[in-house]
Amino acid sequence: MLTQEKRFRVIPAVDVLEAEVVRLERGDFSRITSRRADPLVFVEQLVKAGAALIHLVDLGAARSGKIRPELVRQVVAAAGVVPVQAAGGVRSLVDAERVLEAGAARVVVGTAVFVDDRAVERYAVALGDRLVVAIDVRDGVVAVRGWEDTTSLRAEEAAERCREAGAQRLLCTAIERDGTLTGPDVDLLGRVRAHSGIPVLAAGGIRSLDDLAAVEAAGCEGGIVGRALLDGVLPLSVLAHGPASGTR
Repeated sequence: MLTQEKRFRVIPAVDVLEAEVVRLERGDFSRITSRRADPLVFVEQLVKAGAALIHLVDLGAARSGKIRPELVRQVVAAAGVVPVQAAGGVRSLVDAERVLEAGAARVVVGTAVFVDDRAVERYAVALGDRLVVAIDVRDGVVAVRGWEDTTSLRAEEAAERCREAGAQRLLCTAIERDGTLTGPDVDLLGRVRAHSGIPVLAAGGIRSLDDLAAVEAAGCEGGIVGRALLDGVLPLSVLAHGPASGTR
């Protein structure tokens, strides 16, 4: 179970496609930038390095809309006492509950909470603090269905809708930066934080200790790091010590 902490968290991403950990550039399934053979071994390494939370993304499920509770169970088992935040393919409250029943501490929902004006509220009421709403942004608007489709909803509008609906946490991803190691979109994060007024996790482009410090300064409660950890650009020690874990 997750405890409430004020300390900024560096959260490792474990993006699974079929049986591998991968990183996609800008969410493009044809552009795999990094691979690691065994997701469960990688999770164990992250836990040993000091991760306080694992961010699991089932990429196949995100594209197909078909969740894999068995993958969640396997990752939860590998993570041991470290909680898992699971994303990918959740299209209904039933899906969300099945992911939580598989052992996830939180479930990340994007597509399903933006199908109509009241959807966020339904999920927020049902799931409480176990819900993380994903605001995935391309060209200023929210993208859905594995980032393959875009809506007309602007990021700021989505953030306000989440606040009004009672959501307790957001995950904001700058899709154009994701998997590119080009740095986070601090301006986007600041706008989403200001319009929502609730805790925000940041994702997309984080590559350095300076990037993590900038995300923290923007008011985010944590930064999700994927490719930088897979490629060794950031050391795994950053998971235990945060932005102050070395020379910038």
